[in-house]
Amino acid sequence: MTTDAVLAAAHDVARTALLEATDESTVGDHLRVVDDGERLATHLFACTGPGYRGWTWAVSLSAAIDDGAVSVNDVVLLPGDDAVVAPAWTPYRDRIQPGDLSPGDLLPPEEDDARLVPSWSAGDHLETVDRAFAREVGLGRPWVLSLEGRDLAAQRWHDGDQGPDTPLAQQAPGTCHSCGFLVSLAGPLADRFGVCANGSANDDGRVVSFEHGCGAHSGARLSRSAGPQKLPPPVWDTIAVDGLETS
Repeated sequence: MTTDAVLAAAHDVARTALLEATDESTVGDHLRVVDDGERLATHLFACTGPGYRGWTWAVSLSAAIDDGAVSVNDVVLLPGDDAVVAPAWTPYRDRIQPGDLSPGDLLPPEEDDARLVPSWSAGDHLETVDRAFAREVGLGRPWVLSLEGRDLAAQRWHDGDQGPDTPLAQQAPGTCHSCGFLVSLAGPLADRFGVCANGSANDDGRVVSFEHGCGAHSGARLSRSAGPQKLPPPVWDTIAVDGLETS
C-alpha cells in the first residue's frame, strides 16, 4: 500500500488524535480526506459543538518515507462558508465616522496623510468672477439672492451647528479658516464660509464658518502625555528558572 493510501485510510488515527484534543460531544462524522501533497493529508470531521455550525475539525497527518508510519501534525478547527465568524479587522482610526467626535476630542491626521499637501504645491484655486458676475446681471438664472437673503443665510449658518459658538468649536485646536481640509467657496460668501472635506469630521460635506472648528483640524496634534507611550525593548531573563506545574 502506498503512503498516500495509508494516509487516506488513517481516519481512525485522525479521530483518536482529535478526541485527545477536544470533547467527544463536539466531534461529528468523518467528512473527507484532502491530499495536501506528497505524504501529507488532512482528515476533516464535522464539528457538533454548540455555536459552531459550519465549522470543521481538521487533522493533518504525515507518513514516514521509510516505514509509512503515520504521525499527527496538527489539530485545528476551521470555519466553513456558512460559519459564523467575527467581521474582518478594521483599524481603530478607520472606525471613526462623521458625528463620532465630541467636544475636546482630537483626531490629528496621519504624518503621511495623502489628503494633505503643502499649500505652495497646490493652494486654493482663485477662479475668475467675471462669468459668475455676468450670470447674475441677467445672463444666467432669472432670480438670485438679494443682499438681505445672503445676510440672513450667513447669519443662520454662523449661528448654527457649523458656527463658532458650539461646544465642538469652542474646544477645537484651531478654526476652519486655517484647516487644510477646508474647500473654498465661490461667490459673495466665500470670505466667511467654506465646505469641510474631512471624512472623519462631524461636518464633512457641510458648509462651515471660518470661525468654526473641531478636533479633526489638520493641525491637531496629541500632547506627549495623550499620545501612545513608546514601550521599552523586551528584556530576556537568562538567569532565573521558570517553574512548570506537572500533573
